[in-house]
Amino acid sequence: MSKQSSMSVAGTAKAVLKPKRLAIRRQIRKNWDLYLLILPVIVFFIIFEYIPMYGVQIAFKNFIATKGIWGSPWVGFNHFERFFNSYYFWRLLKNTLGIGLYQLLVGFPVPIILALLINEVRSKKFSRFVQTVTYAPHFLSTIVMVGIIFIFLSPQTGLLNNVIVWFRGEPIEFLTEPDWFKSIYVLSGVWQQMGWSSIIYLAALTGIDPQLHEAARVDGASRWHRVWHINLPGIMPTITILLILNMGSLLSVGFEKVFLMQNSLNMPASDIISTHVYHKGIIDGQYSYSAAVGLFNSLVNFILLVFVNRMARKVNGTSLW
Repeated sequence: MSKQSSMSVAGTAKAVLKPKRLAIRRQIRKNWDLYLLILPVIVFFIIFEYIPMYGVQIAFKNFIATKGIWGSPWVGFNHFERFFNSYYFWRLLKNTLGIGLYQLLVGFPVPIILALLINEVRSKKFSRFVQTVTYAPHFLSTIVMVGIIFIFLSPQTGLLNNVIVWFRGEPIEFLTEPDWFKSIYVLSGVWQQMGWSSIIYLAALTGIDPQLHEAARVDGASRWHRVWHINLPGIMPTITILLILNMGSLLSVGFEKVFLMQNSLNMPASDIISTHVYHKGIIDGQYSYSAAVGLFNSLVNFILLVFVNRMARKVNGTSLW
């Protein structure tokens, strides 16, 4: 390409970009108050989410606190290799992925079903009562929630074990048996979050055109058919977006609840990546190794997010980007 032609291409690109820049400036001036409102959020994310990413490099270094991040020697992928070759790798991956998939398969559909059921309730008072009862557990702190689990499943005084004994069964040590850990964690989480998670689906249901239901009634469609052919397709874009977001955090199983429920007896089922990072990083002081494990976890979540987003865009045209 000659110098003259390259200059003409550059001039054309500048001519195209100039109107776009002017349009952006005009948009900012027109809606300056809205941009001012979102500014604290942007500043928050820059300070607390993006600037700390500078420290991710310690995953590739042998971090020494006295030398700082820059002064610590590079070790490349040594910490990642150590994690992949460790005895705990497959157990951590299996437990984290198992809890994440269990939570997705059980916890994701329940709020959808609850929202569809609440939407079909004719009595507004009863509907509000059900919403209040199902929303309330969301406001319990994690420590209170785990305390309730301990009391409810106690082998001596727990309600569930009392029922088992009443039916002439033997008390079960729910919190010390690894086979019960995942079910207790997931089902208690579903009970706590299903009401709150259903709010967004109820909001989506209110956006469905009532004329569709009127036309369906005229055609003789039953309530079940209207739910299946009108309500469910109407909230499908919302379901798709939330499914993508949930898949993007599949390995980000909550640390606090698992840590509080964890003990030496249920460790084969409760030892997950986040608790492993805590034990190695905070307790043992292996900062570089724990940073490498956490970075691996984040990368897997990011890959899952991109993959599921692409699949959703191909299947039904709904995606995050």
